Amino acid sequence: MSTVVAVTRGDGPIILGMPHAGTFVPDAIRVKLNEEGRVLRDTDWHIDRLYDGLIPGLTVVRATFHRYVIDANRDPSGESLYPGATTTDLVPTTTFDSTPIWLPGASPAKAEIEDRLNQFHAPYHAALAAEVARVKARHGTAILWDCHSIRSVIPWLFDGTLPDFNTGTNGGATCDPRIEAAVVEEARASGRTNVLNGRFKGGWTTRHYGQPKDGVHAIQMELAQVSHLASEAPPFLYDPEKAAALRPVLARMLSRLADLAPSLAQPR
Repeated sequence: MSTVVAVTRGDGPIILGMPHAGTFVPDAIRVKLNEEGRVLRDTDWHIDRLYDGLIPGLTVVRATFHRYVIDANRDPSGESLYPGATTTDLVPTTTFDSTPIWLPGASPAKAEIEDRLNQFHAPYHAALAAEVARVKARHGTAILWDCHSIRSVIPWLFDGTLPDFNTGTNGGATCDPRIEAAVVEEARASGRTNVLNGRFKGGWTTRHYGQPKDGVHAIQMELAQVSHLASEAPPFLYDPEKAAALRPVLARMLSRLADLAPSLAQPR
């Protein structure tokens, strides 16, 4: 069993990708982080707990390592997904507030980044690709739901306050339009703030795997952390009452997609 990625196999058509829920930082890397870096502020806190058991049959692929080790939702080439917009790198050098995270002179050089690609990024995506292929072989289609959360107010990244639900399909390119429509309909019906393809249009994972013509559909859900955390500041505690109100909405979204899957299936 890999220590880099944790996989839970289900028998349904939906795969939950969790590239940023991990908090593991190897000692050799942790000693290079400064005090701010060791806070691990930009974790997608408690996403695994939030989605646990929402509907039967879910497959979960979760990176155990922290995004400060390497960001599993960035293009391995290092190319930006949002040209001209502020964002963090393949191996971040700052927090989402543009605060440095490495000790002076300790920011990883090219060779170390390449090593982290091989040790962490590549195994996560090998596991994710394998599950996509397995699920598609079983159902004739696979639906990848990429799970994310982020602080609701981050001026360096976006203006104002982020909506609770931020759905990304790269302008509709990464999934069948019925998938997008079902998720947006449930988000609106919930009465919560929501946006489609706003600041977060879908990261590298969504864009890379989302190939509807090949029977693989991908959608990113970026949740504002205020929707399920007691506070968006340390210690970033999970709020069971908030989560209890949010989980049924997420379950309805996923159930709608599971119900759509047979109509998306390709001949096998």
